[in-house]
Amino acid sequence: MNLLWGIMILIGVVFGAFHGGLGSLTEAAVSASKEAVSLAITMAGVIAMWSGLMEIAQETGLVQACTRRMRPLLCFLFPHLVPDSRANELIATNFIANIFGLGWAATPAGLEAMQELKLLSGEKKAVASKEMCTFLVLNISSLQLIPVNMIAYRSQYGSTNPSFIVGPGILATLVSTFVAVVLCKIMCSISK
Repeated sequence: MNLLWGIMILIGVVFGAFHGGLGSLTEAAVSASKEAVSLAITMAGVIAMWSGLMEIAQETGLVQACTRRMRPLLCFLFPHLVPDSRANELIATNFIANIFGLGWAATPAGLEAMQELKLLSGEKKAVASKEMCTFLVLNISSLQLIPVNMIAYRSQYGSTNPSFIVGPGILATLVSTFVAVVLCKIMCSISK
């Protein structure tokens, strides 16, 4: 991938040099760098705030309470997992973080959940179990109530109503998650 990006950048610089646009290319690179740093600072603040709220939710037992309430759903989605397993807890934590738009906070729990699912499957080969595939598809569908990243991006770029994206975001992720659940259930029934 690095080679591909390097080649694309090199082609752009050579093309710009031959067509007299090297000054514009330099100006665009400096401007984009300034904008990238500004966006990174904005996102760092948003990440810190929401990750802190997620930590508070974990420390106060809110995540565990939500995990208990999610148990029927998790049993439906992952029927072969023991309800009190560490994998179920990590899957629930990942889902909760994704629902609140905290993809960066969901990633560590998601990686740990995959490791737990791999251990539970007992497979020695690099083969994904049904539970691993189901978790991956549901994680990708990413049901979100608060699309924090999109709100932050819209705010950074001067949107008059950055949170307008919440309604369409909920609808889009509800549809994608519903399709993911149906697809997983169909695929699991076919593979039996």
